[in-house]
This record gives sequence, C-alpha cells and structure tokens, in this order.
Amino acid sequence: MQILSTRAKKPSMPIGEQIRKRRKDMGLTLQQLADRSGLSAPFISQAERNLSVPSLVSLLALAEALEVDISFFMQVPNTGTIVHRAAKPNIIEVDSPVQYIDLASDLDDRKLDIILMKIPPGHAFPVDTRNGEHFRYVLSGELYATAGNTRTTLKAGDSMHFDARMKHTVENRTDQEAVLLYVGTPSVFKKAQRAK
Repeated sequence: MQILSTRAKKPSMPIGEQIRKRRKDMGLTLQQLADRSGLSAPFISQAERNLSVPSLVSLLALAEALEVDISFFMQVPNTGTIVHRAAKPNIIEVDSPVQYIDLASDLDDRKLDIILMKIPPGHAFPVDTRNGEHFRYVLSGELYATAGNTRTTLKAGDSMHFDARMKHTVENRTDQEAVLLYVGTPSVFKKAQRAK
C-alpha cells in the first residue's frame, strides 16, 4: 500500500468533506472505510457530514485507511527548533473547535506527542483506542474523563496516565474552556514530520 504524501497546508475544506471526497475517490463505501480504520460507519458518516469532529487519533486511523499522511487533514508545524516560545505557539491548523498547540520538537525519530489542548465548553471527543500510552494533565478548567472502567472528573492539577488500548475519551461538561496537557506514544505526527 502506497501512502499519499502531501505538503502540510491549511485545509482548504472542512475535514468531513475531505474524508468523503478521498473515500469516494478510492471507491470505498462507508462500511469499507470503517473496516479499514477500525472506526464505526455511523461515526464516519457523522464526521463526513461535519456533525462530529474526529480526534487526532481518529484522524490518524482515517489517514492510514485512506492511504494519506496525517498532514492531508491538517497543517503540522515544523519549526526546526527544540525551544518553543509562548509568544509564537506552534498551532496545529485543523478544522476543529479544539485548539491544538504542538509542544514537541521535530525530531527525526519522534516517539511521543506533547500537545496543549484548549477545549471549549460542551466539546466531547469521540471514544478512541490505540496502541501506546496516554497522559493527561489538566492545567485549568474541568474535564470529565474516561479510560477503561475509570470514570472521573479531572480538575486543575489532576492527571491520568493509562494504556491507550483501553477505550477512552474526554468531555468538557462545563461552561468554561479547559486547558489540557496531553502526552502520548507513539507519535501521531511522526509520519507527517518525515513527509516534509
């Protein structure tokens, strides 16, 4: 299988339209894409109609199933530096109500992602699973979080570290923005960094 590599650029159309167009260009049905990605056909249908916003992990699964690089869906910052300044955040350009700021460096063999997420009130991430580890640390606000059988409310200063093969999600059930520091392995952006 050959992966279509694309130069990172600001998405020209909403993610849902990008998913639908690529799926149809490949001649895949919703069920075929679901089987390839490990995501449900109803979820993909909602994503294609922009009724649900895929998480970065779901986008990675869709990118692999659609034989494109993750940068097909988003602009991944490439600074060439190991120092990141607050005045110049590395914002990941993606069609999402969540603001993602990449805090990791552009290492050739990047093994993890470090992402600051600004999660608006009412936003809920879809349930995900993947190989690797996840770490969540709430910097401000409050989030309802699940990982396997653990269901809890995380407030500023609270954290979770778990095997990402467990079903997991995060929701902002409040009327205030929440800021989450996420660290995860393996890197979702490793392939996107190499494609540049």
